Amino acid sequence: MGTLKDNYTSFLKDIEANIKNKEDLDYIKLRFSDFLDVVLDQMDYMMDHHKDEVEKIEQKQQELENKIGKMEDVVSHIEKDIYSEDGFDFEIVCPYCNYEFVIDVDEEKTEVKCPECNNIIELDWTGELDEPQGCTGNCCSCDGCQEDETRKRYRRN
Repeated sequence: MGTLKDNYTSFLKDIEANIKNKEDLDYIKLRFSDFLDVVLDQMDYMMDHHKDEVEKIEQKQQELENKIGKMEDVVSHIEKDIYSEDGFDFEIVCPYCNYEFVIDVDEEKTEVKCPECNNIIELDWTGELDEPQGCTGNCCSCDGCQEDETRKRYRRN
């Protein structure tokens, strides 16, 4: 605004030096002052309008930053669920009571106690299935196996 004030002062001095008729000089000063008021009013309006727009943008940006923060929290929790720092979790269904629980993978462990029925469950981390050694009747959804059915028939006879 300093440059505008300097130019305005220079303009007034120039017209005062070049216009000798007092009435003409006063008329030009008045008309120029009126014109300048309109221009400055328009500039104020534009500045206020832009200020409002900038405030709206800043408010939207703050809302977006809050949403991004919430999303980052969700992603962080998902990451922790997927990539547990303590190792991987292993879900177990107890073959005795069908209770589901989770343990940390520890290949040194060979058995775990069911927190529901307190039965010991043997763990095999190799992934190889052992040959069954007869029906114990404790399999989930066990209807008994053929070997067990054969024994029942002999007992009846």
